Amino acid sequence: MESVLPDKLLNSLAGIKGFDKVAFENVHYQSRQITSVRFNHDKYERFSMTSEIKHPYFDLNERVPWCEYGFYLSERPQFTLDPLLHAGAYYVQEASSMFLWQTLKQIFTRDSNIKILDLCAAPGGKTTLIASYFKNALIVSNEVIKTRANILYENITKWGSENIVVTNNDAADFKRLKNYFDLIVIDAPCSGSGLFRKDKDAIEEWGESNVLLCSQRQQRILADVYDALNHNGYLIYSTCSYSQEENEAVLDWMMDEFKVESLMFNVECDWNIVETRSAKHKAFGYRFWPHKLKGEGFFIAVLKKDETESHSKQNHSSLSKATNIEINLSEKYLLKGDWLFFKQKEIIRVIHKQWQNDISFLQKNLYLKKAGVQLGEIKGNDLVPHHELGLSTITGDNVIKIETDEDLALQYLRKKDVSVTTGHKGWVLFTHKNFPLGWIKILHNRVNNYYPTEWRIRKE
Repeated sequence: MESVLPDKLLNSLAGIKGFDKVAFENVHYQSRQITSVRFNHDKYERFSMTSEIKHPYFDLNERVPWCEYGFYLSERPQFTLDPLLHAGAYYVQEASSMFLWQTLKQIFTRDSNIKILDLCAAPGGKTTLIASYFKNALIVSNEVIKTRANILYENITKWGSENIVVTNNDAADFKRLKNYFDLIVIDAPCSGSGLFRKDKDAIEEWGESNVLLCSQRQQRILADVYDALNHNGYLIYSTCSYSQEENEAVLDWMMDEFKVESLMFNVECDWNIVETRSAKHKAFGYRFWPHKLKGEGFFIAVLKKDETESHSKQNHSSLSKATNIEINLSEKYLLKGDWLFFKQKEIIRVIHKQWQNDISFLQKNLYLKKAGVQLGEIKGNDLVPHHELGLSTITGDNVIKIETDEDLALQYLRKKDVSVTTGHKGWVLFTHKNFPLGWIKILHNRVNNYYPTEWRIRKE
C-alpha cells in the first residue's frame, strides 16, 4: 500500500529515536480513532452524588496512565448531545497532551501558590488541566486570535474554576509583565503533523516551508514572552509536530539565546514515551509516537530560567470595588470565602482576595476577557445572575436548583421553552445529574430560559 504520508516528512524523521517507518505508516492506515476525556474532579467533588468518577452515558475503557483524571473511552459518543459536557463535568482531550499533568507533578506540589501563564491556550484543554492540578494558583489563559479567544472563554466558563483570568493579547504584550510568572506553558502553533491520524486534511497542508515558518513563529513567541518568566521559573514547551525543526532545534535555539537549563523527567518504561536529546545542547525532550502508545503525536520539554533577576515592582491600577449593598446581594449566591468583589462597568466579579493586586496589575497591562467569576448585575433589589456564576464551583448550597432528565436538559441547552412544576418563583439553577447547566427564571405565567444564545446546541 502506498503511503499517504509525505515522503519528505518520513525521510526527515529517519534516525530520530523511537521512529519506525513501517509501524508509523501502518498506524496511520488504521481507521480506529482513539478517544479520551479528562474529568473535572473539582465539579465531581462538589456536585456528584457518588465519590467515584464515572459517566452515566458511556463506558470508561481504561485510565490514561500519565494523568490522574484522564480516561480512554470504549467508543466515541455524540458529545454534543451530552448535557454533562456542557456542564463542564469533563473535557474531551487528546491523551498525549495530558502528559502536562505529569510535568506539573514533577515540578510543583498541588498547593503551590504561584502565577501561571498558558500563552496559546485555545481551546482550553491545557488551562483546564492546570486548573485541576493547582488549588491555590492564579492562572492567566491567553489566546491572541479573537474568535479562538471566544471558544477559550466558553470552555473556561464551563470548567467553573474561580482562579482563571482569560486574556486576548499578543505574546509581545507580556513583555510588560517582567519577571511575573512562575510558570509559562506554551503549546505552540505548529505544522500539526502529530495529528495526521485524526485530521487527514492536515496531510495535504503539510510542507517543509510551513515547518520552517512555524519554527520561526515559535522562536518569536518564545522571545516575546521570555521576560515575563521569573528567575528560577519554568517554561513548558510543547507541539503536536514531529519535525525536529519545531522541537529539539527550538530547545537548542532557546539555550543559545537565553540562560535556561533543560530538565529531565521520570517516565515509566511501560508508557513507551521516548526521551530524546537535542543535537547541540543535549536538551531533554519527550516524544509521543502513535505506533508506540495510545495517543497522537506530541512533543514536550521543560526549561528552567537561570537568571538573577527577581520580581519587578508592579504598578497597579485601582480596581472598582463593589458597594456593600452589591456585596450583600451577591453573597447569598456564593459559598462562604475570603472573596474580593470588584466591578467592570456595572458587572460584578469575584475572585479570592489574595489576587487583588494581581488583578489590578493585569487589568492595567492586558485586555481581560474574563477575571475570576462574573456574578452578574444588580437590577432593583436583586442580582441578575450570570452564566459564569451558574457554572462555577463556588455557587452557594442555598441556591434553588431543579433537577432535569436528559430530554429536558437538552431542551434547555437548545434554548427552547422549558416547563417545570414548582411553587418557587425567581432565579433557579437547572441541573442534570446534580451538575449545574445554567439559570432559568420562573415567573407567575412562564419560565424564561437564560442559557447563552451563542452556546446553544443546534444539533437535533
